[in-house]
Amino acid sequence: MKPMQLLTLTIAVLILFCQNAYSERETAMTMTLESSAFTHMGEIPKRYTCDGADVSPPLAWSGVPEDAESLVLIVDDPDAPDPKAPKMTWVHWVLYNIPTDAPGLAEDVSPKALPAGTKEGLSNWKKTGYGGPCPPIGRHRYFFKLYALDVALPDLKKPGKAQLEQAMQGHILARMELIGTYQR
Repeated sequence: MKPMQLLTLTIAVLILFCQNAYSERETAMTMTLESSAFTHMGEIPKRYTCDGADVSPPLAWSGVPEDAESLVLIVDDPDAPDPKAPKMTWVHWVLYNIPTDAPGLAEDVSPKALPAGTKEGLSNWKKTGYGGPCPPIGRHRYFFKLYALDVALPDLKKPGKAQLEQAMQGHILARMELIGTYQR
């Protein structure tokens, strides 16, 4: 084999190796978010709504980027009050500074059972904690949005969604969402 052919072959092998390593890294860095209570775009069981026990569903995630410093969870409903004529996004749950090594949240998680360091924000009911689906009319979509940030945020003193999103700007490494639906 001529030296130029050998060099070309070596470069081709290195490119292929680097592409495969990059693909494996990308796959490893893909965040997932799921619930054992409902599937993506599936119906949220009554237990997790105002028509049931109104407890938070179990959530599990994986693939958090290695360089992430904290996680944020926002649950909201963009179909309020009527999916045929939405006028606002209703916020159901706000959590931030969730440790990156937390694998998820248990069903009916209480403030004391949140992973150490997790802080709570305010929902549109002006309270902390989970408030389940309670649509006045039609089938609504509920977005469970998980963000990986490159920082732990300062104590924002029970922020609303808008204040938290402002603090997150420029710090989002990855985002994943799980959507459930509910109709009364």
